Amino acid sequence: MNFFLFFLISIFIFLTSANSHSGRTNSEGCHKKTSNNTYHCHNKKSNYKKNSSIQKFKVIDGDTVSINNISIRFSGIDAPESYYRGKTQKCVKENTIVECGRLSKEYLIKIIGNKKVKCKIEKKPDQYNRKLGECFVNNKSLSSLMVRGGYAFDYPKYSKNKYSKDQEFAKSNKFGLWDMEFEFPWIFRKNSRN
Repeated sequence: MNFFLFFLISIFIFLTSANSHSGRTNSEGCHKKTSNNTYHCHNKKSNYKKNSSIQKFKVIDGDTVSINNISIRFSGIDAPESYYRGKTQKCVKENTIVECGRLSKEYLIKIIGNKKVKCKIEKKPDQYNRKLGECFVNNKSLSSLMVRGGYAFDYPKYSKNKYSKDQEFAKSNKFGLWDMEFEFPWIFRKNSRN
């Protein structure tokens, strides 16, 4: 009898711990998994993806995210490269070389935290066939927040100066990369191709 009771309790503990969670989810039942930087939901009522209770979310770069393995490039902004043609984009702060692509990516991760991300996708993809769009947390544009924080730039070639005021704000306050020596990402890519 004691063995049977012990066996039942052990199975109960195993089953409840197998589905346990840290409890650190947002109101939608979603959270960021820090081990692989993905974002997913446990709540079947989540609005993230219809007919699915889980959303895989990953920050790729300071201007690119992946939702359910679909890459979405933020249109109208450009962030330093974490990795481009075998090179990482470097900046200089107080005579110290830093990886500004990594800084930009980390800033985007910090902005998002455990919050729900919604994206408005444009009809036409970019030249690399990535989906283009603008993504939001709490109805705030991630693109605008990245540029205003100084970790991405208004990309005048594509933005029609949509984020120019955010950029001017970051520049005048020396936020983010504006407090360093840097090369605009489009110039870094051009120089890396040569």
